[in-house]
Amino acid sequence: MTGERGPNGRDEPARGTDDHAELLSELDSHDLAVAMDPDEMGDTDVFGVDDDADPDAVFPQSVASGGPTPSGVILWTRVDPERFDPAVPLGVQVATDDGFEDVVYSGLVTDSDSVRAHDYTVKVDLDGDLEPDSEYCYRFVYDGIASRTGRCRTLPAPDDSPDSVRLAVLTCQNYLNGYFPALGYVAEADVDFIVHLGDFIYESDDGHFRGLGSYDYEGRELSLPSGHARVRTLADYRYLHREYRTDRFLQRALESHTVIAGWDDHEMVNDLYWDRRTDAPAGDHPRGDDPEFMTQLTADAMHAWWEYLPARVEYDPGGDSLQERFRLWRSLEFGDLLTLAMTDERLFRDPPREAIPTPDNVGPHREPPGRTMLGEEQREWLVDTITECERTWTVWADEVLTVPFRLGSGPLSIYPVQCGWDGYTRERQRISEAIAEADVTNYVTLTGDMHCYIVGYQQSSYPGRVTGGKGVAQGERIGVEFMTPALTSLNVAEALHLTRGWRGRITEPLLSKLVPAMNPHIEFFDSHNWGYSVVEFTPEACTYVGYAVDKTVDSADADRDVVAAYRVPEGEVELEDVTAQYRTS
Repeated sequence: MTGERGPNGRDEPARGTDDHAELLSELDSHDLAVAMDPDEMGDTDVFGVDDDADPDAVFPQSVASGGPTPSGVILWTRVDPERFDPAVPLGVQVATDDGFEDVVYSGLVTDSDSVRAHDYTVKVDLDGDLEPDSEYCYRFVYDGIASRTGRCRTLPAPDDSPDSVRLAVLTCQNYLNGYFPALGYVAEADVDFIVHLGDFIYESDDGHFRGLGSYDYEGRELSLPSGHARVRTLADYRYLHREYRTDRFLQRALESHTVIAGWDDHEMVNDLYWDRRTDAPAGDHPRGDDPEFMTQLTADAMHAWWEYLPARVEYDPGGDSLQERFRLWRSLEFGDLLTLAMTDERLFRDPPREAIPTPDNVGPHREPPGRTMLGEEQREWLVDTITECERTWTVWADEVLTVPFRLGSGPLSIYPVQCGWDGYTRERQRISEAIAEADVTNYVTLTGDMHCYIVGYQQSSYPGRVTGGKGVAQGERIGVEFMTPALTSLNVAEALHLTRGWRGRITEPLLSKLVPAMNPHIEFFDSHNWGYSVVEFTPEACTYVGYAVDKTVDSADADRDVVAAYRVPEGEVELEDVTAQYRTS
């Protein structure tokens, strides 16, 4: 593999080359470092701990857990390369208490080659070792130094009947465009799991994804190893994941809750899609039209994501195509209360369409046939998962806006989110019609990507030009949609310099009224704030609470407010505004 010219004119190393290229060539690149029984190490006192030692000196990215099952989770950490000694085993302990008096699992990681080959990251899969619907404390121990204590949770057993499931929903966390105090609130929140819908990192070290109203944030400087402003190598992606994970608020959130992770485009390249002409990924990148480069770059991005996120996904880096290497789409069951379906909306999608109509492209109803976001196999899996669900709530964790979003009226309408489902309306219609025909009850979509708060109704069809031109009847309501806001990433108001002073006081209420007026299926809209949401499911109702947190201060005391709260009773498709209740509680 040949290199490329860097910004200084010198030849860059071939993509994916690093200090451990020889290791990578010798190992199956998706091998995990597997924990073994401590008894096999004899009398070695691996778990003796110096209580005064600094955990950050050995575990600079702290710990995380993910991929929950009824009988386990995946535990994750990274060892500082400067402290790593191949002869020293890494211990992992799981206990029912934070003092580690009642230890239920102990293991040792001794495969130093696998650790080094994966940027010194470690995953230990405990599936089969833990009890259902249970909370545990865990830690890693290396050379007498313990990591920070993490807390993890397993899923309920399939025949359990949970009283509730509470999910903190996150998306779009641009390190360069704000601080993460919202994640400090998530760390303290009474939730069972984190669902991350994607854009865990952004693929640049400059202001490419900032707007007219963006601040400069002290201490948020980045410098990619390749010397470019946009990612070029596996080392670049690993660097971004490492730097993001040094944020103390992000660490605390991942230490406190088990994450169920998806991805969107920025884990790879902005507006990533699959180009059928070249049978390769493409997107918004200086070399986005180079199929060979983009194939390798996307493979590098996927590999770094897999190394740094404790996600339970099928990964085969030897697959014949990128689409065969990863199966991000999967479902999780929370007893008899909830099915959660996660989808991959980047590796299969056709190119986005124009947002502003032209004579040859007048809105979504002129969409060419055959376009897809999910691909046939994933779409059929999703429809089957939703329509055959026998649990109380059926939830689709959908990376991008599902419901139509129109500005204007009639032939003067524009659809500014064509990278969402407004650019793939025929496939959306097939999914909606199948759900309506199956008479699915208690159907909810959790979405992100658009950097807004949105509460609305899923419908079998939408009148006007959204799905079929004039004369289309108002479809029946088949479910509800809750969009979680960006944690820090650029939203519409910030892009237009409307978030500060008198501009924000005028435009925030104006847009919150105009958008629902243009989109009758949307009950609430806000594009002036940043934060997260918590969605709770009980046998009686589903409740969404959208929080706004001040991203301009790097403090645990950053202002937090409730932007909106809505409740949906079980068995009904009716949004009840309960914002006042949550603002006073």
